[in-house]
Amino acid sequence: MSETTSFFNTPSPPQLKGIWAWLLTQDHKRLAVMYLWAVMFWFGIAITIGFLIRIELMSIGPTIMGPDLYNAAFTLHGVIMIFLFVIPGIPAIFGNFILPIQIGADDVFFPKLNLLSWYLYMAGGIMALVSLFTGGGFPDTGWTFYVPFSISTSHNVPLTVLAAFTLGMSSMLTGLNFITTVHRMRIKEMGWMQIPLFTWALYATAWVQLLATPVISITLLLIIFERLFSIGLFDPDKGGDPLLYQHLFWMYSHPAVYVMILPGMGVISEIIPTFSRKAIFGYKAIVYSSMGIAIAGSLVWAHHMYTSGMSDTAIFVFSLLTFLVAIPTAVKVFSWVGTMYKASIEMTPPLLYAMVFIYLFSVGGLTGLVLGAAGTDIHVHDTHFVVAHFHFTMFGGTGFAFFAALHYWWPKMFGIMYDFKRAYIAATLATVGFMFHYVPMFILGMMGMPRRYYDYLPQFSQGNLFAGIGGILLFIGIMLMLINLLLSFRKQEKAVANPWGGVTLEWSIPSPPPLHNFVAPPTVQDYPYDFSNVLQKAAAQHSSVNTEQKESE
Repeated sequence: MSETTSFFNTPSPPQLKGIWAWLLTQDHKRLAVMYLWAVMFWFGIAITIGFLIRIELMSIGPTIMGPDLYNAAFTLHGVIMIFLFVIPGIPAIFGNFILPIQIGADDVFFPKLNLLSWYLYMAGGIMALVSLFTGGGFPDTGWTFYVPFSISTSHNVPLTVLAAFTLGMSSMLTGLNFITTVHRMRIKEMGWMQIPLFTWALYATAWVQLLATPVISITLLLIIFERLFSIGLFDPDKGGDPLLYQHLFWMYSHPAVYVMILPGMGVISEIIPTFSRKAIFGYKAIVYSSMGIAIAGSLVWAHHMYTSGMSDTAIFVFSLLTFLVAIPTAVKVFSWVGTMYKASIEMTPPLLYAMVFIYLFSVGGLTGLVLGAAGTDIHVHDTHFVVAHFHFTMFGGTGFAFFAALHYWWPKMFGIMYDFKRAYIAATLATVGFMFHYVPMFILGMMGMPRRYYDYLPQFSQGNLFAGIGGILLFIGIMLMLINLLLSFRKQEKAVANPWGGVTLEWSIPSPPPLHNFVAPPTVQDYPYDFSNVLQKAAAQHSSVNTEQKESE
């Protein structure tokens, strides 16, 4: 086998061929590609369900589904989007593919555990889908599985909860793998302050995955025990406390918000300096803010529960902590904008998605402060304002960061380039559709429209109509983006090893990478975002072109 043989053409393990070479592979790049197709499959299902929900809400009264099917639709939409797309999307795909290469390793530390994580992910997804058609009815609790409803409904909650539990196990194993890989397999010349920011973001995320996920795993198992054995832990009729469930759920689920967004922030921290041709502004500040978000984000869970009757002291403490956790996030936004200041910016589809991310996530963060303050939160709690804020943060944030990562590392993963014009059109449609879809929800929420309701009062009809039109545009933009990427396989426009002029290690190897990643020992820069050599080469090429033009004249 030649050193430059693509991993797509090399069975792993060597004695296996065909589909078995993929299903039993231990190569981190192949597993990343398998995660990619699996995640995109679930993402397609989730956005289709979300699209149908929005069509139903465009007008008063029943249109395309009844109330029971509507409850099942938003439950499954939430479960798939959170547990099968937003949480695993960037770490499982781009973390698996890029992290080992960025630190000079030839694989993750536990390749067999990595393969097990993929199978647990697939098993969890299949269980979530099967729960629709078994056990006495669609799951109808919403993705939070709030008690006492989740322990009293006759619908098939246990299988859906077991699916979420299984997906949590996959997430923990991935986090454990990343932490160990960074500590044990980083090339010896690479110190902690030479690690790329995407890897730093995944490292911080992995600690949250490892420490917070067991809380939700145990909590979900307790729901199953409540239903099967009536142990009375959460059931008030048996002396249980429903608020205990909320505390346990949000003790995981708010840190999980940072599991969702930190990898996206890492993606943006890679894209901005690359297309600014400039070292990232405040590298150490971004590193420390990533770890700060991981720590502080674990202390603010009860801001979801201001209306539950907690004490004024508890409200003050959690409100203060919520405002404090915004500071390291603001540090990152300031660093990204500071990097672009007076830079030699080259516009590309990844950079366009990154800039959209900065705007949408900033809106989500600022509206989060509205919900972090108890006075305003009590007014808009459980309204469409929360729906809009959550989607600005998670979909406008993590979702658009995922799209940016797709366009940034697509040439590296597959060795082919996509059509830029279609990518720009898709990004524009998705952004405009996103704004028209969710901004009306802020207004509806302030008007008092509750979330998760199948129908609504006449005064909310105009806002829902506008939101529906925006949802259609958003859906079309996402579909065009995915079609454009898939069409690149037909066109087969070859990508060079470093199409963007990046300086981290993944851009120093062929596209797609060889089986063992590096064809020569990697060279680690003193500073991971030193663009001086790139700029010198660009200046030399420019000078050479000018010289040739003068000689021809």
